Amino acid sequence: MDNQTSDYGQQNFTLPHDVVPLPSGGIFYKNKKKSLKVGYLTASDENILMGGGADLTLNLLRAKIYEPDMRVEDLIEGDIEAILIFLRNTAFGPEMTLNLTDPTTNKPFQTTVLLDQLQIINGQTPSEDGTFTTTLSKSQAVVKVKPLSYGEIMEITRMADSYPQGRVVPKITWRMQKEIVEINGSSDKAEISKFIESMPIMDSKEFRNFMNQNEPRLDMKRVVMTPSGEKLTVNVGLGVDFFRPFFWL
Repeated sequence: MDNQTSDYGQQNFTLPHDVVPLPSGGIFYKNKKKSLKVGYLTASDENILMGGGADLTLNLLRAKIYEPDMRVEDLIEGDIEAILIFLRNTAFGPEMTLNLTDPTTNKPFQTTVLLDQLQIINGQTPSEDGTFTTTLSKSQAVVKVKPLSYGEIMEITRMADSYPQGRVVPKITWRMQKEIVEINGSSDKAEISKFIESMPIMDSKEFRNFMNQNEPRLDMKRVVMTPSGEKLTVNVGLGVDFFRPFFWL
């Protein structure tokens, strides 16, 4: 097993914890675990939180996931979100303040959403091998796809960070190259890459919509009321606003 798994958490799996259900139901993992033991945030975790940086999420999850046979890097994004929301809710409560702009008046305002009201997206049921199959409208190509693991997402981020300045970073292409495992029955990587490079933009948009609607995850969209009385749909991201209570800001 990779030494960079949640070693700290594995050594402390007898500490107070709870069981967090995974939006994926564990179907994408070898051990098929539908839930994980996750520890509560403690004073010692402030060292990780205050350290911040690009590895904050990775280090935090390695410390708090109490499962000896589960690597953080193997978890899919939706399951990562569910665990982070559990950590935040049990430490600070479900209320989250968002800093927004009223599109009617262009004035800033704050609103509060409840993270414990987020629901799991119920899309297409994946096959036993953890893949989805869809047919793209424009090209009529039949594609078999899988959600990205957190390790794959981090790899794309590292590639983007090291990309030459001044050049357009092909993050959409890189992501699709990892998501698509088969096209029209072929799993040849070169053939898949060639197809992606010439994919009609209509198919590209349709593909991304399919992944967004079918990847097991929490629905992070909420509808809030603006001061001008309009309804506004916002995305509850895991950025500064999400981590704000950790830093007492």
